Amino acid sequence: MEIVIRAAVMFFFLWAVTRAVGRSTLGELSTFELLLYVVMGDLIQQAVTQQDYSVTSGILGISVFALLTVALNWIQWRFPRTRSLVYGKPLVIVRGGEVLPASTRQQRLSSTDLFAVARQQGIRSISEVELAVLEADGKVSFFTRSDSEGAPETGVEA
Repeated sequence: MEIVIRAAVMFFFLWAVTRAVGRSTLGELSTFELLLYVVMGDLIQQAVTQQDYSVTSGILGISVFALLTVALNWIQWRFPRTRSLVYGKPLVIVRGGEVLPASTRQQRLSSTDLFAVARQQGIRSISEVELAVLEADGKVSFFTRSDSEGAPETGVEA
């Protein structure tokens, strides 16, 4: 039973740390962040199993992590209001061609990184962007002025 409690505590600690570190996709992790996550995995294993290298302890620890992941998914599905708590919510980072410094500072997103992502999407200048949203999964959605010209006024597409 002690392993189950330890695994649950470490699961929620790891969840909180990954939420606090920020929104990055695996392909965008810095070398330091990747190293941090790899080392955290080993440290969590040691904290959960107390150096117990038995197969039973490993299976029990992984099972608790898996069940808690399923439970969080079910909670956010069953109670939609918890979705932003569990996964985070999208954040507007560009509006009307202007970068919103408070939003980018809050997410530790540099202008250089934002411009690079825009260029990868075929956007030459941030001034072309009507709206850019940093999604909960770390990806950026760009809506250019030419995208919004043909859209209905209500925001609902037919």
